Amino acid sequence: MEGALTARDRVGIQDFVLLDTHTSENAFLDNLKKRFNEDLIYTYIGTLLVSVNPYKQLDIYSKKQMDIYMGVNFFELPPHIYALADNAYHTMLAEANNHFILISGESGAGKTEASKKILQYYAVSCPSVSPMDRVRDRMLLSNPVLEAFGNAKTLKNDNSSRFGKYMDIQFDIQGEAVGGHILSYLLEKSRVVHQNQGERNFHIFYQLVEGGEEDLLRQLGLESNSQHYSYLVKGQCANMTSVNDQNDWRTVRNALSSIEFDNGDIQDLFGVIASVLHLGNVQFESDNKGNAKLNNTCSYVLLSNIFTIQVLSPFTVDYATYARDALAKAIYGRAFTWLVNKINESMENKVSRHSKKTVIGLLDIYGFEVFYVNSFEQFCINYCNEKLQQLFIQLTLKSEQEEYEAEGIGWEPVQFFNNKIICDLVEEKHRGIISLLDEECLRPGEATDLTFLERLEEKMGSHPHFVTHKLADKTTRKTLERGDFRLLHYAGEVTYCVVGFLDKNNDLLYRNIKDVSSRGRKQGGREEEGLFQPVASQFKSSLVGLTDILMSKEPWYVRCLKSNESKQPGRFDDSLVLHQVKYLGLTEHLRVRRAGFAYRRRYEVFLQRYKPLCPATWPHWKGLPADGVEVLVRHLGYQPDEYKMGRTKIFIRHPRTLFATEDAFEICKNDLGKDRPAERGTVFIHFWIYINIETCWRGVQARKEKERRQWAVKVIKKFIKGYMTRGEAKTTDNSEYLVFVRQSYLNRLKNNLPKTVLDKTTWLSPPPVLTETSAILRQIHMRLLVRKYVRGITAQQKAQLQLKQITSAIFKGKKDNYPQSIPQPFMIRHERIKYSVPIVKYDRNGFKPRPRQLVLTQTAAYMVDDAKIKQRVIYTTLKSEPPACYVWNGGAGKEGVVDFSSGSESMVYKDRNGHLMVVSHATVAR
Repeated sequence: MEGALTARDRVGIQDFVLLDTHTSENAFLDNLKKRFNEDLIYTYIGTLLVSVNPYKQLDIYSKKQMDIYMGVNFFELPPHIYALADNAYHTMLAEANNHFILISGESGAGKTEASKKILQYYAVSCPSVSPMDRVRDRMLLSNPVLEAFGNAKTLKNDNSSRFGKYMDIQFDIQGEAVGGHILSYLLEKSRVVHQNQGERNFHIFYQLVEGGEEDLLRQLGLESNSQHYSYLVKGQCANMTSVNDQNDWRTVRNALSSIEFDNGDIQDLFGVIASVLHLGNVQFESDNKGNAKLNNTCSYVLLSNIFTIQVLSPFTVDYATYARDALAKAIYGRAFTWLVNKINESMENKVSRHSKKTVIGLLDIYGFEVFYVNSFEQFCINYCNEKLQQLFIQLTLKSEQEEYEAEGIGWEPVQFFNNKIICDLVEEKHRGIISLLDEECLRPGEATDLTFLERLEEKMGSHPHFVTHKLADKTTRKTLERGDFRLLHYAGEVTYCVVGFLDKNNDLLYRNIKDVSSRGRKQGGREEEGLFQPVASQFKSSLVGLTDILMSKEPWYVRCLKSNESKQPGRFDDSLVLHQVKYLGLTEHLRVRRAGFAYRRRYEVFLQRYKPLCPATWPHWKGLPADGVEVLVRHLGYQPDEYKMGRTKIFIRHPRTLFATEDAFEICKNDLGKDRPAERGTVFIHFWIYINIETCWRGVQARKEKERRQWAVKVIKKFIKGYMTRGEAKTTDNSEYLVFVRQSYLNRLKNNLPKTVLDKTTWLSPPPVLTETSAILRQIHMRLLVRKYVRGITAQQKAQLQLKQITSAIFKGKKDNYPQSIPQPFMIRHERIKYSVPIVKYDRNGFKPRPRQLVLTQTAAYMVDDAKIKQRVIYTTLKSEPPACYVWNGGAGKEGVVDFSSGSESMVYKDRNGHLMVVSHATVAR
C-alpha cells in the first residue's frame, strides 16, 4: 500500500486513514472520485472496505486475481474484496474464533454482487473434499433461488433484494466449508399485492409464467402471459428487455434440483406461487345489500382445487379486497420462510457434526433509504440501520481500544455522536414509536393512522429528534404534510408518511380468518403464539437476535456506494455519492479511526521497507526489529509526538509523516540510478535484485509453511477422526490411527517385557484392536522365557526341581506357608522320599502342639517346618521296648521315650515318669 502513495495525486490514497484532511467531506469525495476514474473501485478505511459500483465489467475477479490475494497481508496489495475475504478467513483459522462481514448500502449499490464475490472466493480458495464440494455448491446455488423469491425490479435496481439476509458459513479446523445457515429479515410482502409505477413483483412470478413448461402451467391453471394476472401488472412493467425470465427460470429449476428439493417439494412450491396469482385475480362486486360477492368464478374454481374455501362472513368490497391481499401476503411470506428452512436443511453440516467449527457470517442488509415518499418499510429499514450504526461504532471503538491496550499505547477517549437517543426513540418499551404503533394496532375502538400520529405528538412532542406538522415552527411546517412525521437520524432527516402504517404493521388476516386459523391449529394440537405479533415488534425482536449474533463475532465491513442513479458506466455523481457517504457513517468511522494514530505497522514490515533510508539499518540490521525501527525514525528526524513505539508495532500519528518517509524512499531509489552511474547503477541493480530475491524467498517460505500447516491440519484431523472411531471396524477414517496405535503399543511393549517366567503382572494392557495379538505374543514370549530357563539349568537344579514337583503334589494346599517355601532349595541330599504326611508335634516341655511335616526317607525321618529341617531321626537310633515303648536318641546325650497304650478315649499327655503317653482306642502293634 505504501508504494502507491507516490501516485496519490493521480489515483488517490488507498486508505482514507492516510487522508491528511480527514475531516473534510470534499477531500473524502475527491479521493473516491480519483480512484473511480482510474477504475479503482475499492478503498479502505482501516479494515473497512468502501466499494463504488462502476456499472461495468472489470477484469479484477478472475481465478488469477484470487490466487494473487490468497494468504497475503491485508495491506500488502491494493484494496480488493478478495483481500478482505481472505484476511477474515485466515484470521478465523489462526485465532479459532468467529467473524462476520457486514455488507450494506442502498439498493443498486452492489451488495448482492459483493456477497456473491465473497462466496465465490471461498469456493475457490478453501481446501475441499468431495462432500464439502456439495456443501459449497449448495451455498452458491442458494443465491439464484433466494434472488428469484426475494428480489424484484425497483426504480433504482433491476435486481433489488427486498429482504435482509444473514448467512453463516461453517468451517472445520482444516478450513474446509462444511455447512451453512441462512436467516432472513423483513421480507417486503406488500410487494406481492402492490408495486409502484415502474416496479415489478418478485422475480419468481414472472419466471414461472413466462418460462414454465406447458405441462406445469396446465397443471397449475396458469397462462404463459404475465399481463393476465392482476398482481403482476400493478407497476406496468411486467415485461423487461434487460431481464430474461425464461433463462432465469431454467437457472432456478436447476438450482432447486441441486439443493435437494425433490419433485414433490418443487410441485408444491410452485402450486403455492400459482395460488397467489389466482388469488390476485379474485374480484368482488357489491350485492343489493352492499356486501361483497365474487364477480368472476374462474379464479375461485382454480383456487378451490388447491385450498378448501369457506365464506366467512359478509364483507364490504373494500374489506374483502383487503382480506384477499392479506391472505396473499401471508401465503407468500410463509412459502418464503419454508423455502429458507429447506435450503438450510440442504446446507446442514452432516459430515463432522461433533468436531469444532468456526464461522464467517455474511450480512447482506438494506442500507439507509430516503425516497420522495417514505412509508412503513423505510421506517423499519432505517431503524435497522440505526441499530447497525450503533453496533458499528461500538465494535470499531472496541477493536481500536483493544489494539492500543495490546500494544501498550495510551488510549484517548474519542468523542462521537452516540445514536442511542434515536434508537431509544424508536424501540423504547411503552414509550417508543414501535410500542405506540402496536398499541394503536391492538387497542379496541376506531384506530387510524392519524390517531397513531396524534399519540406520537402527545408522547414525543419535546424530543429533539422528532417533529410533525403540528409541532414544527413556521419554516419547518412548510416542508411537512399533516400526515407526516420527521426523524433526525444519524444520517440526516427523513420524513415519513403515516398513511398505511397501521395496516402494514398488522399484516394479519381479518379476525374471522384468524379465528378459523386458530381453531384449526388448536384442533391440530398446536398454537402458534407468535402469529399475531405486529410486524414492527417482530422485526425489533429479530434485530435484537441479530445484534447478539454479531456481538459474539469479530467484524469486517463492506460499504457499497452507487456512482450514479442512471447506472451509466464511468459517471460519478458527486452529490449522490456524498449523500451515501453521510448516511453510511463513513466520515464518522474515519474520524474514530483517526482519533489517535493514522498509521501502524509491525516493526518487521516497516523496517524491511524503509531500511535503505538509514546507513545504520542498510543493508542488514543485526539486532531486534524494534531497535532498528527506533534507530531509523531518529535518523529520519521523527519528533517524539509524531510516533509511538508499541510492543510489536510502530504507531505514526499524522499521514504527512508517512508521506514524507515514502517520498524520501522514492528519492533514495531514484538517486541510486542518477548519481555516479557506473557505481550507483550497480548498487541500484544490486538493491533491487536483493529486494526481489528476498520477496521471492519470503513467498517460497510462506507457501512451504502454508503447505506444511495444511498437511499438519489434515494429519491432526485424521488422527482425531481415527480416535473417535477407534472401536469400530477398519475404515478409511481410522486406518492410519490404528496403524499408529499398533506401532505405539508394540514399541512400548518391546521396552517393558517380563524378565522371568514368574512375572505375571507387568505385561502391558493392549488396546482393543490388539487384544488377540497381545494374547498370542504373550504366549510366545512365555514359551521363549521357559525355553531359555530350561536350557540354562544344571543337572543339580534339575534334580531339585523334580523333588519340588513331588513335594508340590504332597504339600500344595495343605500348608499355609507353602507358597513361601517354593523358592527355598531342599537340603536333603541323596535320599529318596518314601512317605510324607502332615503331623502334630508336641513340645517336650508342656507338650504344646505344633504343626509339622513328617518326611520318611530310606534312612531317616525328618521333622520339617517352613522348608526347614527341625529334627532328623535316623532309623538306627530308634529302640523298641515292651509292652509298647519307643526310645530314640535326640542328640547331646538326650533320649526320648514314647509309651503307647489303649483306652476308652484317645489322648496324648506327659506321664509322671516324664514319658510321652499316647492313648488310642485300638491296640498298638509292636
